[in-house]
Amino acid sequence: MIKPFKIVFMGTPDFSVPPLLALAEKGHEIVLVITQPDRPKGRGKKMVPPPVKVAAQNLGLRVLQPENMHSAEIKETLVNLKPDLFVVVAFGHKLSQEILDIPAITPINIHASLLPAHRGSAPIQASILNQDSQTGVTTMFMDKDLDTGAILLKSETTIHESDTAEDLHDRLAVMGADLIVKTLDLLAENKLTPILQDHTLATFAPLLKKSDGRIDWAWSPDKISAHVRAMTPWPGAFTHLNGQRLKIFKVTCHTTPSAADPGTVIGCDDQGIRVAAGSGAVTIIELQGASGRRMTALDFLRGRPVKPGAVFHG
Repeated sequence: MIKPFKIVFMGTPDFSVPPLLALAEKGHEIVLVITQPDRPKGRGKKMVPPPVKVAAQNLGLRVLQPENMHSAEIKETLVNLKPDLFVVVAFGHKLSQEILDIPAITPINIHASLLPAHRGSAPIQASILNQDSQTGVTTMFMDKDLDTGAILLKSETTIHESDTAEDLHDRLAVMGADLIVKTLDLLAENKLTPILQDHTLATFAPLLKKSDGRIDWAWSPDKISAHVRAMTPWPGAFTHLNGQRLKIFKVTCHTTPSAADPGTVIGCDDQGIRVAAGSGAVTIIELQGASGRRMTALDFLRGRPVKPGAVFHG
């Protein structure tokens, strides 16, 4: 290692943990970790710490969890630490220019897309929804706008037909850890060449809502499949049958046109539940009903037969 940097790390979810661990393992001086406050989760509303807090505490690092990143106290703390860098990964707070100007060198962000594609909060889901063949991670210098800074390095991966958002999340988190280490190594050697983004090529991936999981059966089979994979595990692709909400986890596509209206069940067998779509059909392979348990369509049908002609509604 050429030079250890003095770093303030900012991140919150599971995606941020591998980069934090990689920087610590590489020997960088992580003087502070800033993450979101503990939040209530589950039916019991138990307060749960963010994954980055748990990882940082296991490393013996100092942790702050401010509700407000614009407070005078936070600014004073950061200024007094005199960091070389901020490393920011899925933090969840927007940083003001005043905060971004604090590091001696620069703030660096890891983003889970090949920028300028899919700027925003849900780039992994967007890459699947868009049926991209490739995605990846990007390191960039940060500016006051969202994901618009100069690109430093990129690392690409193929999106496979079976990849869910969860699959890509886990793969890209590891790739992001490798890429930030490489980025800082090159920065220490003065071998980075920042490349300005072409903003005319930018696409956007806004924060997902629970309602975004709804399946529109008028979509093509491949779009329905992409939607199901993109919404797994959250917010979950869903539909309704006879007033019951069903969560769909896995489908297969059929391109043969169906005369039935989209959403109509056209057959049930040991392969699953075949449903007419906009330009073909899909077979539901795995789903979750009122039991709250994910199961195969065959197991679901044993407990609740579904007859051809039944109609799924968004």
